[in-house]
Amino acid sequence: MPMNYTAPEQPARDELHAWQRRMQQPPSLLNRVARRVQARLNALLPEKLHKAITTAIKQMVRGVLFGSEYVTQKPRQQGTLAEREETVRRRIRAYRNTAAAEGAVTGAGGFLLGLADFPLLLSLKLKLLFDVAALYGYDARDYSERLYLLHIFQLAFSSQHTRNETYQRLATWETYRHTLPPDVHDFDWRTFQQEYRDYIDLAKMAQLVPVIGAAVGAVANYKLLEQLGDTAMNCYRLRWFAQQEPENTLSS
Repeated sequence: MPMNYTAPEQPARDELHAWQRRMQQPPSLLNRVARRVQARLNALLPEKLHKAITTAIKQMVRGVLFGSEYVTQKPRQQGTLAEREETVRRRIRAYRNTAAAEGAVTGAGGFLLGLADFPLLLSLKLKLLFDVAALYGYDARDYSERLYLLHIFQLAFSSQHTRNETYQRLATWETYRHTLPPDVHDFDWRTFQQEYRDYIDLAKMAQLVPVIGAAVGAVANYKLLEQLGDTAMNCYRLRWFAQQEPENTLSS
């Protein structure tokens, strides 16, 4: 990717460093208790149900993430970091507003439409990641770049424990990418679906409640897209600055 940058980058660096500190914080007492409670709840579910959910989410994610029709933009070849991020922020706002409107509609529609929100929202999130990758200059047609998007997704929607592990992989991506499984089927989909499901359960379950479902759906979707957009920007900032300063991977 060309390193054509002229605008001051200190604000982006400052935001990145603050974000890095959050990603590397040890799990709090509340995080640990919540993780234990969720693990016990998951243990109550039949293994067949776990496998069914894992398969369903795996197929939905793979369908979008590895569907060539979703790669709509060519990687941006020119522009400073500030110029790219101005466009990225506009794109995040557009997806965030679309997700909020979709959440309001499905939330107001009762239980069945509330269930339909899940694949619709998942698709919006992954399409946003494709756009962000292209704007930072990365070609999502590449297999390893699509796995990078998958790791960004996992980083955004997981417990602090898993977030610590995923962050370290992303912070050392140029090394870690050589250890990636050659087949996407070998990715740890079980952990991926459990972390994602656990992360959004409380926010999204209230969307199925009559009367308040529309408001809850709009706010929850808005926040989830905002969280993903912020995570994606900082992950690509990691790579941007690492390319400028190869002796400093910005992993700490």
